[in-house]
Amino acid sequence: MVVFAGQGDARRSLSLLWRAEVAAAPRTGPGPKPRLSVDAIVAAAIAVADEEGMAALSMRAVGDRLGRTAMALYTHVPGKSELLDLMYDAVHAELPTSYPESDDWRAPLTAWAGEVLELYVRHPWVLQVSQARPVLGPHEYANLDTLVRLLGATGLGAGTVRRLVGTLFPLVQGSARTVADARSAATATGSSDEEWWATRSAALTELVPDFAERFPAVFRLEREAAPEPYGAHDGQNAMPHPEREARETFRVGLGVLLDGIEAARGRGGGGPAPPPPPPPGAR
Repeated sequence: MVVFAGQGDARRSLSLLWRAEVAAAPRTGPGPKPRLSVDAIVAAAIAVADEEGMAALSMRAVGDRLGRTAMALYTHVPGKSELLDLMYDAVHAELPTSYPESDDWRAPLTAWAGEVLELYVRHPWVLQVSQARPVLGPHEYANLDTLVRLLGATGLGAGTVRRLVGTLFPLVQGSARTVADARSAATATGSSDEEWWATRSAALTELVPDFAERFPAVFRLEREAAPEPYGAHDGQNAMPHPEREARETFRVGLGVLLDGIEAARGRGGGGPAPPPPPPPGAR
């Protein structure tokens, strides 16, 4: 399920994102209920999406969580499209915007990537929001600005930095998606990872006895660099095997990418400056 941001009224969405206007005050009446606010609505919507997924998100579901009708929300947020933009931007406020100064540019970049990975894992519905059209909110921009500053410390040129931004985000998002899927697969399918692999490995061995001859590179890789078997780290609160593999893949892949940045620095790589102006929030 892919959701595109920016589907609501452009001016109203951006006004709400940047808090450039105050929504009309809601009508008050008897009773102890606190007055609604944009922030309260957004927080409730995030809770719905975190607990039940994007498919469960609706103005009615958010209203139910707040003890209000869906109609009561529209005074503050025009609709679900604008709400989604607000939710997406709001969770990015959880990310740090500064890191300790250091001569080692790798450390803060590694920390940034890890922080963003954990944000996506905490809020997996964010991964369903397409990156083709950015939300253009303040917290999204703050995260982008942080990454650009960290990459700027490498000394690489603006053109290279821009392309590295477009490389790092998909790396983190892809890894986070794999972690999120690994956590939900057993519940969604009704079978554990161990059961799934045991059944299909046995069937594959029986049905494709010449697998090694047909796919020699894959067979050799599996034999020489096989992951740890299921149960190698099992125990109370142990990380599920697929998630452990996904996180290790992220760690190694990020390290290789940073090695590439180091190599580019050694060559004095800069690349041409990007054509002005760059698309706002471009990945």
